[in-house]
Amino acid sequence: MANGDKGGWKEYLWNPRTREFLGRTASSWGLILLFYLVFYIFLAGLFALTMYIMLQTLDDHKPTWQDRLATPGMVIRPNTDETFEIVYNIQNTESWDIFYIKADSYNDTLQAQKNHECTPDQYFQQEDSGDVKNNPKRSCQFNRTILEECSGLNDRYYGYREGQPCIIIKMNRVIGMLPGKDGQTPSVTCAAKRDDSDKLGELVYFPPNGTFNLMYYPYYGKKAQVNYSQPLVAVKFLNITVNQEVNIECKINANNIPLGGDRDKFAGRVSFKLRINTIN
Repeated sequence: MANGDKGGWKEYLWNPRTREFLGRTASSWGLILLFYLVFYIFLAGLFALTMYIMLQTLDDHKPTWQDRLATPGMVIRPNTDETFEIVYNIQNTESWDIFYIKADSYNDTLQAQKNHECTPDQYFQQEDSGDVKNNPKRSCQFNRTILEECSGLNDRYYGYREGQPCIIIKMNRVIGMLPGKDGQTPSVTCAAKRDDSDKLGELVYFPPNGTFNLMYYPYYGKKAQVNYSQPLVAVKFLNITVNQEVNIECKINANNIPLGGDRDKFAGRVSFKLRINTIN
């Protein structure tokens, strides 16, 4: 590089005669920095104002918008992996020891302390009065004793030791949902799938008829209803065929809850496999 080129670059970086840095004087750089400072302060203020206005429209206790499915999903307990298979051996304690169901939060004494004794067979609605929020909202008692033989109180093994296992079924929580109309109570029914109908045997439901009582609805959300106890239905398999895999489907029955199609196999129903082995 020629000496003239080097001198030109040095003069561009700093010109001692005009006192310019990168072609601008100090006052010019000051005006540019001031402009961008004001510009970014304006953007930050606009963003903060937008967030403030948006937050004023939100309710701490329930979502402002709900993209709710028409049909709630269902889950079973004990927990299963993604295959939804319950397989155990009666003679091998460790194989069914993992299927214990934790239900301490449903103990009658605890429910009596924190929840309300509601009137059965009718919705327990607790609407707000205009701008006055009715929070926290009360929740209805779901006593563990309702599940009788599947409560784990008289048989802490939930029937697994005798080859008569209990499966607990829950319907997913949906804020504001009123399942059933005209006083009809939603219920659960289970049946064998495909060619397994002769393997299923006799079933018994707890509560009777496998019902989700209306008094547990509507659900108002975790923050508004902090003590909410999700209603349960237990299914006990009395004489299912052993040493064979049985495909079972349980579904919700309500006159205002449509069952999901083949594309959504968990909408309003749950499928699982049950196999009870008696041979090591």
